[in-house]
Amino acid sequence: MPSQERFAKGPIALFECMQQIPCNPCADACPRGAITVKEINDCPSLNEELCNGCGVCMTHCPGLSIFVVDYTYGKDAALVKIPYEFSPLPEAKTVVDALNRQGQWIGTAQVIRVQTSPNKTNIIWLSVPRELAMEVRSIRLRKQSGNMSSP
Repeated sequence: MPSQERFAKGPIALFECMQQIPCNPCADACPRGAITVKEINDCPSLNEELCNGCGVCMTHCPGLSIFVVDYTYGKDAALVKIPYEFSPLPEAKTVVDALNRQGQWIGTAQVIRVQTSPNKTNIIWLSVPRELAMEVRSIRLRKQSGNMSSP
């Protein structure tokens, strides 16, 4: 987990790899060399000083286990980038339901940008309340016809 000092410098990738399996596409994809995998079954290690939160690693992770958090985004909001492989894609400025790791509703988020990728792992940029930045890991599109609140 990055320190508060590192979070204060800008966006950074967070890894939530839960299993030690042969995998290293994120390390190969990182344009700054910030990610290393010592042994093929090891979880990745991040050099926090080299990471600029670009998110290229996210589009190469087959486990959708990488997220980017940026606490410098705003006073009351943080920017969270999540991998997204569902359709339809949300549109910028759309309000969506924010979900935690278990798929449970924890609040709302606003889509800031949809970054498409040739390999179909798209990146959704979300503005979320700062206190939810370390919890939001997925979204659910809201129904067009009405407001949806906590289920």
